[in-house]
Amino acid sequence: MTDITASKPEHGPKDHPAVPRGKIGVLLANLGTPDSYTYWPMRRYLGQFLSDKRVIDYPAWKWQPILQAIILTKRPFSSGEAYKSIWNHDLDESPLMTITKAQNAAISDSMDERFGDRVMVDFCMRYGNPSTESKVRKMVAAGCEKILFFPLYPQYAGATTATANDEFFRALMKEKWQPAARTVPAYADHPDYIEALAQSIETAYADLENRPDILVVSYHGMPTRYLMEGDPYHCQCQKNTRLLRERLGWDKTEITTTFQSQFGPEEWLQPYTVDEVARLAKEDSKKRIAVIAPAFSADCIETLEEINEEIKESFEEAGGDEFTYIPCLNDQPAHISALSTIIEENLKGWID
Repeated sequence: MTDITASKPEHGPKDHPAVPRGKIGVLLANLGTPDSYTYWPMRRYLGQFLSDKRVIDYPAWKWQPILQAIILTKRPFSSGEAYKSIWNHDLDESPLMTITKAQNAAISDSMDERFGDRVMVDFCMRYGNPSTESKVRKMVAAGCEKILFFPLYPQYAGATTATANDEFFRALMKEKWQPAARTVPAYADHPDYIEALAQSIETAYADLENRPDILVVSYHGMPTRYLMEGDPYHCQCQKNTRLLRERLGWDKTEITTTFQSQFGPEEWLQPYTVDEVARLAKEDSKKRIAVIAPAFSADCIETLEEINEEIKESFEEAGGDEFTYIPCLNDQPAHISALSTIIEENLKGWID
């Protein structure tokens, strides 16, 4: 068993600080959340998010004046109202924070069962709190000689996985004694993840009185230009849907892929979810639909507010009758089991 106690070097000076050694850290990472839905916390959060060059890659001289003078004076109000509508008022935090804490606790228990106290599990946010830097510092201080960094994005995208990794590496740059580091790659085609998704759909369908005419698999969007520049996200989303359909044993007419949350003047990946659900109701007479969002590992503003309100409203105004949102996998046991298996696979060679 590796020694994980803090000790002073045998031949070091008497005032040498104690050095904890021997742990392996698993750092889960999600997008982030404002500390509150009020104006200034929303502005800080949006400012950090929308200043990320991985998210908005326009030149700073062109983008920042627009962002600071126009967007960040108005959008905190509208975004704040959206967050307020879904806020966990009992705990005074966003649903994403509540769910991520639950995921972290469940995965911690799973790792403890598998590896005992040799593995330390914690979580961070790319934007907002708790920051990646603070959690890397905490792990190093606790004696983590190795850290596995796990962005909780099933499909890879520069604006999600890559920017989370960037922040992790920036945090490592500030450490005097850097731990060995690994990052978990995209896992949208992992059999256990596909199984967890399929089970959540089968469970949701079994509880419905009427079977939906079609399942809309809605992924977060991105500018089409990013695909042309080599980002694999679109292809991984399409593969995710195909593997899910194959596991469910469904015909192609029972499932479709769409993209939501477009922002700015550029063309984004299509079809747009908000438009497609209206078209399905109006032109294809699909009066009962279900929507699932596999790009999100936890329910958040884009699912609880955008899908359950804006997209649902678009469907119903076009003549749709029954709209079912299938929640993200969150801390469902099958999801925790899949994530734990992925972690164990990526720890090979570090721990037996």
